[in-house]
This record gives sequence, structure tokens and C-alpha cells, in this order.
Amino acid sequence: MPRASAPASRSTSASIAVAWACALLMPFPSAAGETITSSYTSTAPKDCRVKSARNGVDDSATRVCPGKGGLVVLVSEDDLRETVSVGRTETAAAREPAAKQSFGPFNSTTTTVEWRAVDGKPFAIIQRWHIADNADEDKSGRPTAKPMLAVTRLPPGPVCHVAYVDVQANPSANELARKAADELAREFKCGKDEVRIVGATGRAVELAKMR
Repeated sequence: MPRASAPASRSTSASIAVAWACALLMPFPSAAGETITSSYTSTAPKDCRVKSARNGVDDSATRVCPGKGGLVVLVSEDDLRETVSVGRTETAAAREPAAKQSFGPFNSTTTTVEWRAVDGKPFAIIQRWHIADNADEDKSGRPTAKPMLAVTRLPPGPVCHVAYVDVQANPSANELARKAADELAREFKCGKDEVRIVGATGRAVELAKMR
């Protein structure tokens, strides 16, 4: 049996870690020879235009946020449930199937949107959702939030959810979501194809399927 090599020094380990970090930030070449990249925008209220508010409550508002490739992100909240859509204009985004796609339990999105693009042309977004689990309450009696990543396809063609990835059930949830975006989004047919559950199924995905 070959003798095990000596452990790497701390400096060597640090160099390897830095190299991996740099590799993850580099554009990803797909099997088809495309170079797919990620970039990020914000849907935080301070970075968006608040279109309307109900009764002056900040979290009951519609926000129009700048996106990538000439697109805008439309975030709408109603009865503690959100929808996220994308379009060339606010009106166009509001007409997309995604503008009506939410979940039965109370839910919300985080404010970071990841854009997957080829040659600067975005074809999908990835966003983290938190879905309330009424069967799992915290110490104060409030439902805990279960995290899930949703992949949404972009124009040309309709805008709609393509895939869901349960964050707690999948240690590599971000990578799975990017793979789903890259491989499924552009050919996905809204209204005909069923939203894919990618990776292991966990509580967040179970909640997302409730109506």
C-alpha cells in the first residue's frame, strides 16, 4: 500500500482555497461551448421604485426594480405572499405567468436576484424564497421559514417558474439551481411543462406544492 503523503502546509491549503474561489468566479463554459455567466441585482426597496402601497404598509407594495439586459423585475405582495416577474416593462412583467405564480403558505423572497446569461443576454433568474411552515413553530409560536431556490425562465417567450431546489435538503443547492437554469430554462414551455423538482425533496418543496 502506498504511504500517505504528508499534510499540506497552512499556506499551501490557503493557496488552494483561493484558487478554488477564483475558479468559481470565472465564467462557466457549457457543454455546447457557450460561456454562461452570473451577475446580480437587488430588489431591496431602496434600490427599486415603489409603484403602489396599500394602506401605507411598506411590505404591502409593488416594486419595480432594475434588472439585466434591459429587463425589469416586478415584485408584488398580497396577503403576505409574493410574486416575482420579469419583462421589458412593468406592464409586460405583470402580464407574464410568473406574475401569478406564488405558493399557498405565506412566503417572501430575498432581495438578491442571480441572472444567468450567455453573451450578456440573460435567459434565467434564480432567487431564494422563504416559505412559512405552520407545522414547525419557533419559540414565539411563529411558523419557521423554509428556504427554497426558484429558477425562472426569461424572454423571448413567456416568463415562468422552471425548477425548485430545496436549500436545506441539498448542500449544493446553488449549483443545482444554476445547472437547472442552464439546461432547462430556455427550452421550458410555460403552461405545458411541469415545474421540475431538482435534487432531494425537502420540506420547502413540499410546502411549495401546497395550494
